[in-house]
Amino acid sequence: MTRHLPWRLDDRPDAPFPPAETALRDPDGLLALGGDLSPVRLLNAYAGGIFPWFSEGQPLLWWSPDPRMVFRTDRVRLSSRFRRSLRASGWVLRADTRFREVIEACATSPRPGQDGTWITRDMVQAYEALHALGFAHSIEVLDGDRLVGGIYGVAIGRMFFGESMFSAESGGSKVALAGLAHVLRGWGWPLIDAQVENDHLLRMGAEHWSRERFLGVVREQVNAGELPGAWTERLGEFPAASLA
Repeated sequence: MTRHLPWRLDDRPDAPFPPAETALRDPDGLLALGGDLSPVRLLNAYAGGIFPWFSEGQPLLWWSPDPRMVFRTDRVRLSSRFRRSLRASGWVLRADTRFREVIEACATSPRPGQDGTWITRDMVQAYEALHALGFAHSIEVLDGDRLVGGIYGVAIGRMFFGESMFSAESGGSKVALAGLAHVLRGWGWPLIDAQVENDHLLRMGAEHWSRERFLGVVREQVNAGELPGAWTERLGEFPAASLA
């Protein structure tokens, strides 16, 4: 039987989500509403190919669109012109040293065609809780001590679910994404979830995958045996120029 309304989640943080395949077609990917942003519920959602996305004043909405926007970690593209400019860059990349600053910069960065942000105060607190548990991570691009770009998301097993990125200087988010892909490729992680279509992401090599294909990879990779924990020492520090 086809559902015509999104599933309403109950109050138990560990309550199961409906299968992602039962998400609505209109609006594309809307699966459920309600619940909370507890770590248990968030981790269950991501492991099932589901993410929260809602604005201030809306109920908590959960999504699994079809198709899904993804990056293969070996296919993130930087233009030849941008790579040439990087060769003289003094920027460096680190992980998990400025998580709160990255997520707040993402929340306050203007987005074309959008008023406000979906990164509400409750969302910031929820991802900080995941960060403290070693599941949420930030990649930071620094010019000296100044944060010029970054990206954050959730890692389960060998699957990275990107949430948002920002630039305080032109190209900052590109470097953060390319740096993340470079690192994950070296660790043997194949995919970065980018959620929904965006022209900027398409230019950088993002692909449309069917939900069925995406979920197949997610189910395999979230059980790949990687333990949660901070990435600061594991990633270290490396120059943005190395991405050129």
